[in-house]
Amino acid sequence: MGRKRKHPEKAAGGVTRRGFIGSVGAGAVAAATGVARRGESTPEITDPEGMVQVALRVNGRTHRMLVEPRWTLLFVLRERLGLTGTKVGCERGECGACTVLIDGLARYACMTLAVEAAGAEVTTVEGLLDGEELGPVQKAFVEEDAMQCGYCTPGQVMAAEGLLLANPSPTFEEIRRGMSGNLCRCAAYPHIVKAVDRAATAKKKGGPQ
Repeated sequence: MGRKRKHPEKAAGGVTRRGFIGSVGAGAVAAATGVARRGESTPEITDPEGMVQVALRVNGRTHRMLVEPRWTLLFVLRERLGLTGTKVGCERGECGACTVLIDGLARYACMTLAVEAAGAEVTTVEGLLDGEELGPVQKAFVEEDAMQCGYCTPGQVMAAEGLLLANPSPTFEEIRRGMSGNLCRCAAYPHIVKAVDRAATAKKKGGPQ
């Protein structure tokens, strides 16, 4: 009659079921918010000792900088130099959206390490402008409506520049073959071929047609 009744929620170590559940819930919330906080605040860590100094000459200007040996030319052009005309596409050398000229040759920037381009002359689509004036190839692409969404256009233009440097008077078949490394999801290929042919004529005349 005088015995104390055990609390129904008491467990063998003096911890109640309610307290246990509450502590587990609080721990889970803390862990979740902790992970989220770490994910938001953790910066990209770069080991300065693992970087190398390079001098990249881009569009006639020399840039001296520290780069990681693994950085692609595409990454450096966009993220370190702000030249976003060179587009990120497949990043595995298939689409051609990132095409630039290296010493006059069309190259995929996603497949070229920045350190490989050191000492070479790199030209991006921004380097084709004469002030605010479009270059012959750029102008021909506009006049022949050789774009739809436009995402692949910078790479197409640079591939055309490389082709015309190597072959100033290509046939239509040579243009198709020379531009085959650049994909256009919108399938504007007939217009692209006409644009390259128009640009070839314009270049031979010494300026935009």
